[in-house]
Amino acid sequence: MEAATRIREEAVPLRIETVSDEAGFAELAGSWDELVRAMPRPSPFLLHPWLLEWWRHYSRGAELAVHVAFRGDRLVGALPLCTRRRLGLRVSEFVGGTWAILADALVAPGEDAASVVAALAGRIADGDHDFADLFGLPGSSRLVGALPQGSLRLVQRLEAPVCDLGPSWEAAYNSRLSSKARSERRRRLRQLGRHGTVESEVARTREEIARAVEDAFVVHDQRWSGRRDASGFITETGKRFHRAALLALADQDVARGLTIRLDGRPIAFSLYLQLAGRSYGMNMAFDPDYAAYGPGSEAKLQAIEASWSEGVRRIELLGTAAEHKRRFTDRFEPVYEGIGLARTRRGRAATEALLAGIRVRRALKRSKTARRLYGHMRLQRA
Repeated sequence: MEAATRIREEAVPLRIETVSDEAGFAELAGSWDELVRAMPRPSPFLLHPWLLEWWRHYSRGAELAVHVAFRGDRLVGALPLCTRRRLGLRVSEFVGGTWAILADALVAPGEDAASVVAALAGRIADGDHDFADLFGLPGSSRLVGALPQGSLRLVQRLEAPVCDLGPSWEAAYNSRLSSKARSERRRRLRQLGRHGTVESEVARTREEIARAVEDAFVVHDQRWSGRRDASGFITETGKRFHRAALLALADQDVARGLTIRLDGRPIAFSLYLQLAGRSYGMNMAFDPDYAAYGPGSEAKLQAIEASWSEGVRRIELLGTAAEHKRRFTDRFEPVYEGIGLARTRRGRAATEALLAGIRVRRALKRSKTARRLYGHMRLQRA
């Protein structure tokens, strides 16, 4: 019966449309998330509430260009894009910007992914832009595979550490922390406890998430006070966006927040998202006054354990291969920026300039001399 139904559905021609306004995108809410959950590497940063709130808070004059595929009235594919102006050029980007981690073409379960993605890829390849700059692509991107070879050049931007947990938390914990590290953890918690009552709370409901987010703003501000913070997490727009997006995801039982409090005051947090049996790190910070006790690592470790207790067996730490993530890392599944699909001469020039700039920044980052010079300049400014 299911096979016969699928054959009848496939007989209905594929129809490709482009949604260009917020109201039209909002109408897709009922069926969009089914496509996200069906991704080979499901991304909570592509869920409809997250993208809709990002658009409402960060679009700043951009033009929506969400390409969608229908069979009859059923949504079977999507490619969430927008066009933004940069230095007079029209640039195609993912809706979600640099928060569109693991972004890719979306396909409904049971569909012929190759044909749906090819139809969507044709829309961006022929798009009204100078070039495309797509941040967040996974290494096995369906979209990249459907585009002409070499038309989109991939640059690795995030190492994206991954941790696989087995059926036993004790085994997973002991394999990642040596006996010395486990002893050190207990010692630090005892020392922290001398300053007051230490409590941890996992937020999951809408009301709990609302409190956890406000606590996170406070701790993040303490952590980055007097330092350059490029995250945008506690700008006024960042606060409004995260309040709205995380509360909406709490309604879908996706948002989580682990907060460590000392005598009721938040001193560390880890915000993360859970989707399709996986946990995705989002943001974490700690009060620097208690840095000696490792509250940031403690929050991260407790968040991983809390995810495991809910049945999660894969932890996507995302971001860079920072030192505090390495003990939990089993492997890396990098995230890429795709640059190309130039449609104009200016677009081709901009593509080459952007790629060259990334190469230069990478070379400087690897250069010991450049790092020492940068450190010396910072000391001079201090």
